[in-house]
Amino acid sequence: MNITCNGARKSMPEGATVMQCLFAFFGENRQVLAAQCGGRVLELGDKITRDCTLIPLTLKDEEGRRIYERSLRFVMLLAMRHLHPGQQVRIEYSVGQGVYVRLPGMMLTEENIAALEGEMRAIIDADMPFAREKWPLQEAIDWFEQDGQEDTAALLRQRPVPYFNVYGCGDLWAYFYGAMTPSTGYTPVFGLTALQGGFVLRLPDPEKPAQPAPHVDRPKHLAVFAQSASWCNILDVVNATDVSRLIHQRKMRSFIRINEALHDKAIADIAGDIARHRRQIVLVAGPSSSGKTTFTGRLAVHLAALGLRPVTISLDDYYRNRDELPREADGTIDLEALHTIDVELFQQQMSQLLAGEEVEIPRFDFKVSKRAPKGKTLRLMPGQPVLVEGIHGLNPALSDHLPQEKIHRVFVSALTCVNLDDYNRIRTTDVRLLRRVVRDSQFRGTPPVETLSMWPSVRRGEEKWIFPYQENADSMFNTALHYELPVLKLFAYDVLREIPPEHPCYLMARRLVKVLNYFPDMPREALDEIPPLSLLREFIGGCTIDKE
Repeated sequence: MNITCNGARKSMPEGATVMQCLFAFFGENRQVLAAQCGGRVLELGDKITRDCTLIPLTLKDEEGRRIYERSLRFVMLLAMRHLHPGQQVRIEYSVGQGVYVRLPGMMLTEENIAALEGEMRAIIDADMPFAREKWPLQEAIDWFEQDGQEDTAALLRQRPVPYFNVYGCGDLWAYFYGAMTPSTGYTPVFGLTALQGGFVLRLPDPEKPAQPAPHVDRPKHLAVFAQSASWCNILDVVNATDVSRLIHQRKMRSFIRINEALHDKAIADIAGDIARHRRQIVLVAGPSSSGKTTFTGRLAVHLAALGLRPVTISLDDYYRNRDELPREADGTIDLEALHTIDVELFQQQMSQLLAGEEVEIPRFDFKVSKRAPKGKTLRLMPGQPVLVEGIHGLNPALSDHLPQEKIHRVFVSALTCVNLDDYNRIRTTDVRLLRRVVRDSQFRGTPPVETLSMWPSVRRGEEKWIFPYQENADSMFNTALHYELPVLKLFAYDVLREIPPEHPCYLMARRLVKVLNYFPDMPREALDEIPPLSLLREFIGGCTIDKE
């Protein structure tokens, strides 16, 4: 059979493994973690029986990093089992280039963490193989129950499929929802950092993959996660099966009400801080599909309830004309760079507004990619706040010449706190992508394949222009809703499944579909309970925030 890779072709015997094929092209190379073939990810031990094209997956690829993380998580779980048998381990959310691991009921000491790192390195040095087996559904459920993994057993009960691929190494078997490396020796680069009674499992640095990424201290980011964890306790929801239970028990309406009330209270608290400190310029920033627009509108409502009469403007209206923007080395324009904004004009007009002067706020016409001939006039009354929404709101260069005591910065993002099970988190970036797929396909005429194709570029822009400044915020708000995934499933599931396997975005679409598979269908009548000012309405429709 003929195998094509990186434009070259080689003849291989039928039944050769992916590893043998890639070895023929590259020699022994443990930087290659798996391969993509069409719309599927093939593990290195998979056998090939027909002509195909293989795309090597490494740490430079999103799917490659996920494979590395899964395998490293398994190493960590096996080491924990050796050192602390019976201890619950919960893998929760991203912290920089790593994941936060919590151990309910246990506070790790420095000695514990040092011992864990030593045990992990011993397991990696032993290069223990990961075995993959196909287990019948009931057999898998029975085993996970007996092993104390009740959360995984409960999740598997929701999938009406006869078999599951499970992975084993040493005395641990687990279900990881995706491909793995052949053995523990493929994950030599990692680090552990103590954090809030648990630790951060640090992955390789994207820029220097031979060393673990440094830990970046983000106390405000962690504080908003802690708030969301308290919401999980109030709502009695931590895993996908908890959401499913509420749907089956027909308690979704009450769940939605409480979740929305928690959101409303948090926004009211932020409005109270702004009023108490007499801030007049409120800068709201956040990544794509975080719900900035609706949050800003709701914040304006709460400020109005305090008698402050806020006005809202968009930083997008300060865009420079597209034909004036510098081009990158490859000829493209980085539309998310700060220099696309007329910062000088923004600061000048904000200063004038604070001084009580009237200004003409520009209006950017996106149809022609130029500033419109006429904007809108604005003058602030004494103490009246202006809310400015835009991705660069927390960048110091946007407001460095303005009186800092008059500014309140808010960072908003959808920080998902509901897991699939204890060992498998639902990534915040995947939820934001689902939101964007739903919104773009419904209201912007953008098919899902276009949204998916643009997402890597969007993510690069966020990492460069948004996330580095999030700790500059005076307030943070988590726009995630614990009930939103079954709602998004109603709108996204079928359109994502329509993407054919041969499409370059199929792998990304399939990954999202696999997450949605673990949530049951939500009764459509429950959508009536979602209020018109809900953050989720920005994506599914029915938002009245801009309507009179």
